[in-house]
Amino acid sequence: MAPSPPPIQVPEPDASASGGAPKTRVSARGRLRTYFLTGIIVAGPLAITAYITWWFIALIDSFVKPLVPASYLPDHYLPFSIPGLGLVIAFLAVTLLGFLTANLVGRSVIEFGEVLLARTPVISGLYKGLRQIFETLFSANGTSFRTVGLVEFPVKGTWSVVFLSAPAAPDIEGALRARGAAAADLVGVFLPCAPNPTTGFFFYLPRAEVVELHISVDDAAKLVMSAGVIQPEDPQGRLNAMAASLRAAQQAGGPAPQREPQDA
Repeated sequence: MAPSPPPIQVPEPDASASGGAPKTRVSARGRLRTYFLTGIIVAGPLAITAYITWWFIALIDSFVKPLVPASYLPDHYLPFSIPGLGLVIAFLAVTLLGFLTANLVGRSVIEFGEVLLARTPVISGLYKGLRQIFETLFSANGTSFRTVGLVEFPVKGTWSVVFLSAPAAPDIEGALRARGAAAADLVGVFLPCAPNPTTGFFFYLPRAEVVELHISVDDAAKLVMSAGVIQPEDPQGRLNAMAASLRAAQQAGGPAPQREPQDA
């Protein structure tokens, strides 16, 4: 009998020759570290959000529930406390107050209360100042702190994010003109500190020295709180990039157009 031929050996494809990147093995320690960091990224924001929400609800409940008689609270009849009940009561009370203020009778009562507060020496100034702040911030037609800009601060050539406030009052412009300063078209700006945007600096600048940005206040606040890590999002640019990548993928690997069969 003739000896059988040796088996044919097929060489394994080389990853580097075929253009693919060589596979790297990840150790168990590396995978564990990746899983842990992924869990931190997912659980961290959820835990902080839940904690702040729970703290806010408990704070409102601690203020509102003592003002309601115990016989009207479900906690008096149930063996457990219902969280968030004070928040609901506060929301309904504020909404009812706004409804009454919009009517003639409620407006008269509010004006009578304001007259009494205006005659109180210390409380009158505090109440007027707080009311002006709330009317400016929560007014539907207001523009204060709704425009983001850049100013050169603290030195020339460095730019800081600011929020534009109201224009300067005539008294302020007159005082600056009296000292020989350029007081034409002054606007108040608030420069927040990172990472706590509730503190910062307030000053007046000529509007020409402020570079306005077309980004939202929320994006600017995220930019300040993250110290530049979270950049403002561009939804239209992101959609354009996704559409361009989709068109490129269709042109590269799209199916060839089918021809209609011809008659014999």
